[in-house]
Amino acid sequence: MTRARLQDLSEGELLARLFPLFRGTSGPARVLLGPGDDAAVLAAPSGGVVLTTDSMVRGRDWRDDWSAPQEVGRKVVAQNVADIAAMGAIPTGLLLALAADPATEVDWVIALAEGIAAAAHEANVPVLGGDLSSAGSGTVLVGLTAVGDLQGRDPVRRDGARAGDAIAVRGSLGHSGGGLQLLLDGRGRTHLDAPLVDADDLARAVDELSRVHRRTGRVPWRAGAEAATAGATAMIDVSDGLVRDLGRLAQASSVRAELDGRALMQIAAGPLTLALGAEDALRQVLSGGEEHSLVATFPPGTVPRGWQTIGVCAGGEGVLVDGEEPTVIGWDHFRDG
Repeated sequence: MTRARLQDLSEGELLARLFPLFRGTSGPARVLLGPGDDAAVLAAPSGGVVLTTDSMVRGRDWRDDWSAPQEVGRKVVAQNVADIAAMGAIPTGLLLALAADPATEVDWVIALAEGIAAAAHEANVPVLGGDLSSAGSGTVLVGLTAVGDLQGRDPVRRDGARAGDAIAVRGSLGHSGGGLQLLLDGRGRTHLDAPLVDADDLARAVDELSRVHRRTGRVPWRAGAEAATAGATAMIDVSDGLVRDLGRLAQASSVRAELDGRALMQIAAGPLTLALGAEDALRQVLSGGEEHSLVATFPPGTVPRGWQTIGVCAGGEGVLVDGEEPTVIGWDHFRDG
């Protein structure tokens, strides 16, 4: 059976199949005009609008033999929603940009849109529209722009941490990086693998980490606004690794981040240690990217419930673990890509 390609449809015909998938998404802000016009119109309740954008490229940010298109869609939503949350805002709208080889299968694009719609529904944010474009042979680029609302709060920036502030994380660390390590080593499970049946603990751990890398875990998007309300002084999402991203926060705030090795080992326990061993598990906690959990600093005694304290801010610069510089840092898109 011959599968339809993008080149077999007009842009209007493709949009007619995509728009119904996105009409089921909604959020806290009022959409005055949704997909179908030159631009969408979204109410800005507090007057403070937060904007971010992220993109994924086939062969660079995902591999088709590892990731189903629904997983790619979920992952690109997670990246953007986490950035909105890291500012202390809530997501209120998403705009999709897709540039693809005309030979790309239509079913792949529909499944991508299904993943985007499912993740948008979980994050309570509407898909407002976007743009379609052709691209060179084999190329698929998925870009997403997210809009957020501060609900009257000031944004939580990277430069507000002060000496004495507690450093805390909301969400997991190292699971996506651990999944990537397993996949690169040929041990990880892909979307093509059969469902687990009567699996042992190790197999379940490998499956869990692989899934997190392919689609990203649940982003704690509500926790960003909660942290802002609790008085967070600085915040960032973990996209390039804890050490690298926390280092950016520390540099912007002119403080040193002193991390507690015992707290980090507690985070590394469970699936990471089971699948990778203690040494590699800790390495992924420190340097694994694409986790999209939140790291924030709080005045002493104000860390909210659900956040795990992993260190403290002090005078100086850089990031230390138990007083020593870590040997791993994290991901750099142009040096490591």
